[in-house]
Amino acid sequence: MLEFYKTIDNVTKRIDSPEHGCWISAVAPTDEEISYLIDEIGVMPEFVKSSLDEEESSHIDYDDDENQTLVIVDYPSADDSRTLQYTTLPLGVVIMKGYVITISLYENLNIEDMAHGVVRGVRTDMKTRFLLLLLLRISQRFLIYLRQIDRLSSKTEQKLHQSMKNEELIQMLGLEKSLVYFSTSLKTDEITLNKIMRGKLIK
Repeated sequence: MLEFYKTIDNVTKRIDSPEHGCWISAVAPTDEEISYLIDEIGVMPEFVKSSLDEEESSHIDYDDDENQTLVIVDYPSADDSRTLQYTTLPLGVVIMKGYVITISLYENLNIEDMAHGVVRGVRTDMKTRFLLLLLLRISQRFLIYLRQIDRLSSKTEQKLHQSMKNEELIQMLGLEKSLVYFSTSLKTDEITLNKIMRGKLIK
């Protein structure tokens, strides 16, 4: 799904077609929408491909010829199954002349929050500010989920002391696996953020 947003009078509004200074949100884009991003908007094909690769880890990439920067960050995601488990997924942010573009394989709360005015101070024409606010929202989501994991593991631990059931053990193993995902993703996100902060690739 492709959606276009632009900050008008300090309010981020959805618009019908891309304009200079807008944000293009691509969530689970179809082949047709991918072609539109590449052929009409001019996003580099490898940047789109990297953003939609579930195994892609956090990094920053720059192309001098096209004057485009790709920032891939991992964001946390909660699995809705009975044994609640958390994982991390990549989100691509392409910064190019005229536009900031977010590309993700799945719907995610961070993009929804940016689009629906939950995050204050969003300016689609200020690309670096937009990126930093998105990174802040992702880090806040990590904290929310870490608190949930902490509460869940404490409850499960209490249950384990009372009854040695397989269900509780599976829950604990799932939570442990979630923390491994978070730890790995946060380390790579930190490296990416440090590269951004040096100011060589993004002013």
